[in-house]
Amino acid sequence: MDAKRQSRRVDAAIAALAERQHGLVARAQLVGLGLGHGAIDYRVRCGRLHNVHRGVYAVGHRVLSREGRWMAAVLVAGRDAALSHRSAAALWGVHKSARGRIEVSVPRAVRSHAGLQVHVSRVRPDEVTALHGIPVTTPPRTLLDLAGAVGRRQLERAIEEAEVLQLTDALSLEDLVLRHPRRRGAAAIRAVLAAGRVGATVTRSELEERFLVFLEDFDLPRPEVNVSLWVSDRWIEADCLWREQRVIVELDGHASHATDSAFERDRARDRTLQADGWRVLRITWRQLHREPDAILRDLTALLIRERGRSTRPSRI
Repeated sequence: MDAKRQSRRVDAAIAALAERQHGLVARAQLVGLGLGHGAIDYRVRCGRLHNVHRGVYAVGHRVLSREGRWMAAVLVAGRDAALSHRSAAALWGVHKSARGRIEVSVPRAVRSHAGLQVHVSRVRPDEVTALHGIPVTTPPRTLLDLAGAVGRRQLERAIEEAEVLQLTDALSLEDLVLRHPRRRGAAAIRAVLAAGRVGATVTRSELEERFLVFLEDFDLPRPEVNVSLWVSDRWIEADCLWREQRVIVELDGHASHATDSAFERDRARDRTLQADGWRVLRITWRQLHREPDAILRDLTALLIRERGRSTRPSRI
């Protein structure tokens, strides 16, 4: 095979590799494709490769996407590296971070690089996966690492988002805490799980929006929202109301319904509504995302079946 044909084949292999890695390749990978150091340096000089980090190159361009920057950080950290902590949480979509430095975990000390924060940590094989081609810690391991880097409220929100996105793994968050009981962040995870506060930071508007999406997904009738009713000589506000079926759904966010006084007030309110002929269901954030089938069954019975019964002609 002549030199030009060989060069074209190598360039095609580089392009295919870069396509899988958000436009990036590492020097060690180029050597693995058969390029010598002189051939790599030549491609840098002629603009086919552009330095991103020492030994990491963008192929044919200089502009990197966010995923490209994450991929570059993992490549420069070397073998067995994985995106982790706040950067991994951002990739999974459970935590937004404005940090300039990208966080990776690697089992050995590596040379420092601008814009990179290295956590020297042994991450077991079942705690690492890949998302969009980027090696990254699994969602539970990401949450465990995140717990040692952010405050309690941010941790709760991240755990909630992981549940919403159904980011499950064979090795659960509880399993990881048992595996790493003394790891920084393990105590915070145990406290959140023990307190049952997952869902505590979801606001009323967020819970309402997710509930309306739930109704739309299952073709259930859309309710009137935040309606004031005159019942027993006083105004009562209902979160979601279906007039024809005389059904009310109350969306119980932790922040507004967790106190003893709120608990008592809610029960008195429900009693008044039920005495006036309304059927009241209370749905929490956790129920909406952990028990959707049960909620669908109950709402269908109240909104669809009961409506059908009420419209049948009576037998006289």
